[in-house]
Amino acid sequence: MLQTAVVSQITLLSGAADLVLVILVSWSLQEQVKSSWHWAALAGLLGAFVSGLPPYTLLLSYFFAVGLARYVLHQTWQTPILALFTVTFFSTLGLHLVTYLVLVFRGNVISFGDALALITLPSVFLNLLIALPIHSFIHDLGLWVYPLEEMV
Repeated sequence: MLQTAVVSQITLLSGAADLVLVILVSWSLQEQVKSSWHWAALAGLLGAFVSGLPPYTLLLSYFFAVGLARYVLHQTWQTPILALFTVTFFSTLGLHLVTYLVLVFRGNVISFGDALALITLPSVFLNLLIALPIHSFIHDLGLWVYPLEEMV
């Protein structure tokens, strides 16, 4: 509800931040978290319910975001902030590419350059802008839900 009521109203050109995507990426980048795939499925289904896109669009995009985050997490990345920004960047691009392809397939004509310049790049900027505060909140939430053995 926060995404549809507040965050989507804050726009830059025609792009808006995707709070759900950034939360999914941040949650998936927590090493102790095991339930990120479930949250991606739930977020994709709920997002499809409130948007005009077919259900598979958000499901594919959110599964891609979680898969990329889990892949990056299992690599030897020593900088979690760099991983956060990288996964957020490519996940946003993937979401917008899938959405663009679905809209073109359904008959909506918009040039790729306009979509990239007016929607995708501002959305990437806004997602990267909110990624750091969301990540710190989600990191603390992950430690609260899944406490580390040293902390117990």
